[in-house]
Amino acid sequence: MALTFLTGGARSGKSARAVLMASASDRPVTFIATARAGDAEMADRIRLHRAERPARWETVEAPLDLGAAVAGVGAESVGIIDCLSLWVANLLERGDCGVEIEAAAERVAAACAASRADWIVVSNEVGMGLVPMHPLGRDYRDRLGRVNATFSRHASLAQLMVAGRALTLGDHNHDLDLITRRTHD
Repeated sequence: MALTFLTGGARSGKSARAVLMASASDRPVTFIATARAGDAEMADRIRLHRAERPARWETVEAPLDLGAAVAGVGAESVGIIDCLSLWVANLLERGDCGVEIEAAAERVAAACAASRADWIVVSNEVGMGLVPMHPLGRDYRDRLGRVNATFSRHASLAQLMVAGRALTLGDHNHDLDLITRRTHD
């Protein structure tokens, strides 16, 4: 059906918008969480996020295997993946290489786009700041940027959240058509 991709900076309103969008559907919702509570502060963040969503929603913990989690969501449902940023970090921590991460992202994004369920996928936009000084930081930024671009390409709606406001991003195919026409005119 439809894949909506929400990206933006930290605390920009991405998760809140995903919750509002899913709540407005009046359909069953499966929330796929990618976070791991590695310390007390992260456990508290997870607790606060859980409190923001209705108790009747199903929550699936999938810090690594998003493909299986997506496959388990029924056609009558809305699925939320929150968030790709932590998923990519988890895969890097496990030792997955860039090619593996990008291939997994392609599979999951294609599965969401082809699914009979509607999907809302949340991710951080980390490529608009300083270039990280550490090679791992640069690798993470680059991998997440490519993963985000993959999901955006598969999405019927892509929005950038800034200060709680959504900016709708242009249609990828339409943009390419315009560029192609300009270079051939």
